Amino acid sequence: MTENEESAGVRTPIVAVLGHVDHGKTSLLDKIRGSAISEGESGAITQHIGSTAVPLSVVSEIAGDLVDPTDFDLPGLLYIDTPGHHSFSTLRSRGGALADIAVLVVDVTDGFQPQTHEAVDILKRTQTPFVVAANKIDTVPGWNPVADRPSKPAMESQSDRVESELTERLYEIIGQLSDEGFSADMYWRLTDFQANIGVVPVSAETGEGVPDLLTVLMGLSQRYLREEMTIDAGGPGVGTVLEVKDTRGFGTTIDTVVYDGTVRTDDTLVVGGLPEPIVTTVRALLRPKALSEIRGEGEFEQVDSVAAAQGVKIAAPDLDDAMAGAPVRVVRDRPVVEVVSEVAAEIAEIQVSTVEEGISVKADTLGSLEALASTLASEGSEDRRADARDDEEIPVMHAEVGAVAPRDVRMAAAANDPRHQAILAFNVDVLDDARELAEQEDVTLFEHDVIYRLVEGYEEHVAAIDEAQQEQILEKITRPARFEILPDHTFRQSDPAVVGVEVRGGLLQRNSRVVRFDESEPERVGLLKSIQDEGEDVDEARTGERVAVSIDGPTVGRQVVEGDELWVEIPEKHAKILEQELLEELSADERETLSMYLDRHRKRDPFWGK
Repeated sequence: MTENEESAGVRTPIVAVLGHVDHGKTSLLDKIRGSAISEGESGAITQHIGSTAVPLSVVSEIAGDLVDPTDFDLPGLLYIDTPGHHSFSTLRSRGGALADIAVLVVDVTDGFQPQTHEAVDILKRTQTPFVVAANKIDTVPGWNPVADRPSKPAMESQSDRVESELTERLYEIIGQLSDEGFSADMYWRLTDFQANIGVVPVSAETGEGVPDLLTVLMGLSQRYLREEMTIDAGGPGVGTVLEVKDTRGFGTTIDTVVYDGTVRTDDTLVVGGLPEPIVTTVRALLRPKALSEIRGEGEFEQVDSVAAAQGVKIAAPDLDDAMAGAPVRVVRDRPVVEVVSEVAAEIAEIQVSTVEEGISVKADTLGSLEALASTLASEGSEDRRADARDDEEIPVMHAEVGAVAPRDVRMAAAANDPRHQAILAFNVDVLDDARELAEQEDVTLFEHDVIYRLVEGYEEHVAAIDEAQQEQILEKITRPARFEILPDHTFRQSDPAVVGVEVRGGLLQRNSRVVRFDESEPERVGLLKSIQDEGEDVDEARTGERVAVSIDGPTVGRQVVEGDELWVEIPEKHAKILEQELLEELSADERETLSMYLDRHRKRDPFWGK
């Protein structure tokens, strides 16, 4: 066994951190890492690509009396360093989330926010156990901080008012978890962590509660996840691509989290890629030197092998088409074709189902693509934000990992429905020529690194299109109106008749046909050609307004008389569209007028306009 391989075949649990923007995910990770480095001897904290390993000895130092290291045989905790949905949904293991356990960070002041709900949806879908870090307890007015102390004594040492206010905020979060279908309570009140979610009050600023959080994570991992942590440390390595990137001196490399077995230099690898899995050979395994910044520009050291669970940069030929989120498998003693088949099958499991007509979606990783597609498919579910949602899911015609290219734009431009002439680009670049083509082809690009904001932008766009279409339809549809010829307001009897009228309901527009109901039989009177308001020509008049109108056809005193109630004639097809499709677009008095108009027609024909 090499120095990189963990003894007893028990690997480190992988921890992901999720939560809403600005709720303190990164600060909490930095605090854990900073505390670990300050408590541990130089070099005790192992820096990996995309992750930080905190060994049990350092967890024990930070947690103090809360952790007895003799109770554990797990090596420690491996934190994914890029917090949020991106890393969580990227890291996959055999069709599920790679993370063994997750921390859901919630601001005690803000409570659940849109991205919190989104994170909970991902946790539910992947069935990942999690704890809640109720962050920013130090922001409660009057809080008296003592750095790095456990959260229960920290709360109990506060004034009654401060403790009461914090407790109220914490139980609001517990109530929101209940709304999501989870039973939850303060972690120290729980005995069954499988049936309940533990809430840990913390401050990423002062370090208070961090000992508790590490204790709970270690305890849950040891008690409930140990069997899953048992691996064949010397067996063929299995992992997931975190990122595909260029590394100076090595060309295209893959940042990989190895979660089972061992990867060695010169191993034959199969890596998920498009259009098919890539078969290649490991040329170098690189990791940052001790305590160097994760993902920072710095020197790497080459190692002969890495064992689960670790993050490592793998240099190998032909990795240009590798996909973030795709599986990585060492071949070792098995037929290459068998391993290629396994990788292809794993990718197929997370391919997004598409339809013939819909939008185009591009994302940075397979996992992100799946998370975004899942969100689009659930748009008809319960609305958790103030904005309204569509009643149906948002259809996806094309879904792929990678930057937005001109062919993506051409595909979107070919959509029949203008609402589908759009590309949702999650956390990816848009190539310059693709952006230019999108402007030419009238394809709308939506770009963001937060899923709900991306979807929100598209929904607002669709709402604007729908509104514009409704307005266009309304312009061509005859609107309901009724009006009365006023006594002593006949200015001309015929050719055309010019009379003063008052609009009793609806919207009276010029060039409308006019009828009068005689015992529910409509009798056509003529064509209302013009409307004048105080001598000025106008296009329309609304309820309550008095105007002069010219009607071509009738003679006042014969076909119509002063005091008559006249109606704009609505074609039956128009009446059906108004009642069934455009009713919400009409004003209240228009709806009332339409209802009265339909009632008159349906007295003689109950199915008129249906």
